[in-house]
Amino acid sequence: MILTSITERIGGTPCVRLNKVAAGIKGTIVAKVEYFNPGHSVKDRIAVKMIEDAERKGLLKPGGTIIECTSGNTGVGLALVAISKGYKCIFTMNDKMSREKADVLRALGAEVIICPAFVDADDPRSYYSVAARIHRETPNSFHPNQYHNLSNTQAHYETTGPEIWEDTEQKITHFAAGVGTGGTICGVSKFLKEKNPNIKTIGIDTYGSVFKKYKETGIFDKNEIYPYGIEGIGEDMLPQNVDFDLIDTFVKVTDKDAALMTRRLCREEGLFVGWSSGAAVYGALEYAQKHLTENDLMVVILPDHGTRYLRKIYNDDWMREKGYM
Repeated sequence: MILTSITERIGGTPCVRLNKVAAGIKGTIVAKVEYFNPGHSVKDRIAVKMIEDAERKGLLKPGGTIIECTSGNTGVGLALVAISKGYKCIFTMNDKMSREKADVLRALGAEVIICPAFVDADDPRSYYSVAARIHRETPNSFHPNQYHNLSNTQAHYETTGPEIWEDTEQKITHFAAGVGTGGTICGVSKFLKEKNPNIKTIGIDTYGSVFKKYKETGIFDKNEIYPYGIEGIGEDMLPQNVDFDLIDTFVKVTDKDAALMTRRLCREEGLFVGWSSGAAVYGALEYAQKHLTENDLMVVILPDHGTRYLRKIYNDDWMREKGYM
């Protein structure tokens, strides 16, 4: 089969059973490996959906500019779509993200603006605010705003959820994923719960993020917010794509535990994945140890590829400096 564009290769990623890292866990733990997308992440799915929906609504016209705040992966997906459709890209990133992500975006022809990480979301210096300002100042531009754009959730409702349902032969009982924008976990959960309301959805959160406490108490507690290292999950705000009714429970994971599990997935399972993948698996296994039975089947999303973290997780010196090794 000859594709007309690389974006036609998005989706259809494999599910792979976890063996060594899940040893001793009752039930079956399966990873949905999203680095098989052409942009090497789960975010390729939402990039296509957000751009195509914008085109249909007349929000993005030929020769336009896509402007987005990104931790890296959504930007890569958007850049691939932009190349195939003839758009320009400007992305804002915060300075805690790996340098590899910015390098990839620039290699794809995008302009990248680095913003300070540890400021409030509504601070004019934040990567959210800077992207919004550039959009206002740039004629014929479109700001996808992945945090609040419900096309994000819809992309996973239409693609990732059905794939998991079919790949597990309708036997899935538990679904786990990191929560950042909320699109992946909520889109998949919505689809799966419509098929079987008994399926449990486990959100993986970070220490320094507001999600877990908000789910359990309904309180947005700013005291929960403090700097953390894991990229792509956890938030200091409540994105519109996070539907807490679709997430049954949250498990928090430390930077260190996520980092060590990331390296275990590479060394023991041959899955060369990123930091948030380690977080997702560590949190999923924490839940599974307490709740899964021998007849259960849990699917965990592995969002991206290890090449985005060569100077961090896969660098022994960096790991020692952080006290992780």
